[in-house]
Amino acid sequence: MQNADYLQLLVDYIHSATLATIGADGHPQTRIIDMMLWDEQGVYFLTAKGKAFYTQLMEQGYVALSATKEKIAVSLRGKIKNIGNSRLDEIFTKNVYMQAIYPGDTRSALEVFCLYEAEGEYFDISNPAHIVRDSITIGKQAQAAAGYYVGAGCIGCKLCYSVCPQKCIDIAQKPVVIDQQHCLSCGRCAEICPKQVIRKRA
Repeated sequence: MQNADYLQLLVDYIHSATLATIGADGHPQTRIIDMMLWDEQGVYFLTAKGKAFYTQLMEQGYVALSATKEKIAVSLRGKIKNIGNSRLDEIFTKNVYMQAIYPGDTRSALEVFCLYEAEGEYFDISNPAHIVRDSITIGKQAQAAAGYYVGAGCIGCKLCYSVCPQKCIDIAQKPVVIDQQHCLSCGRCAEICPKQVIRKRA
């Protein structure tokens, strides 16, 4: 799947996500927020101007979110911008239930935010014996390399494969290669490697 597929999945299928910011006490705070729209620019959500969440978004300009449904998950972290009441009518048209929560002109209490530059991950465990993960990016945000990799010095002993829960290591070549799209990042391969050439990317 492509980035657009993951964003559509987040908004139209999962819809509700846990968003995290830093509270006034310096500790993380989370709340459930509905993801209202998506396009090539990013993902859109809204909140009322009187809420602490609104103040945190305005001050921090950054948010992390996680959303899950039926054994699939999407996580994103990145920059946000306030676009005021732009697209508010579109949001209320698409998400009809909002019209009952904020009837008439009471929707003026709301402002829209766009997560426009972010990186994250898609994770699917619907088939537990063959998990799937993939990277997601929005905007110019570069995807940080993650997971375990096999460096020079691999002797092809296959011990890593023997302890891998997903059997996602190609042992037909040397050095062996870890299939990142099916890796759990559990670290068992790195623990057992006799040459200690399997390392975790920061």
